[in-house]
Amino acid sequence: MRMLTLAHARDQCRWFGGMVGDHVADLVSRYGEHSSMVPDELTEYVKSRQGYDYSHHGRTGNPSADFVPDEIVDRFCLLGPAEAHIEKLRALRDLGVDQFAVYDMHEAREATIDAHGQHVIPVLRD
Repeated sequence: MRMLTLAHARDQCRWFGGMVGDHVADLVSRYGEHSSMVPDELTEYVKSRQGYDYSHHGRTGNPSADFVPDEIVDRFCLLGPAEAHIEKLRALRDLGVDQFAVYDMHEAREATIDAHGQHVIPVLRD
């Protein structure tokens, strides 16, 4: 498996932060900028979202996702080795999350699915 840098992995997944930004913007418009319902980190990142081009929405390499900072990519995506995925998924499970979806839209699709099947899912079955 080709080892990717963290920066490259973030760039591959930045589109997801752009897509989530759509939902965050809806929440901010509904509950307000400084609401306890929407964390300030999310409110701040969608402020830079002007001019978002929906023709790229939900697509890998979305050029309209340049407003998404690394911290948001890290917050919403599983990056790094299987151990990092397991750690984040366990933390989410401990918060009560019981379903996870894999958006495998990057250049390491097969390797990611293989790694989850071999290393992540078996550990999280407990």
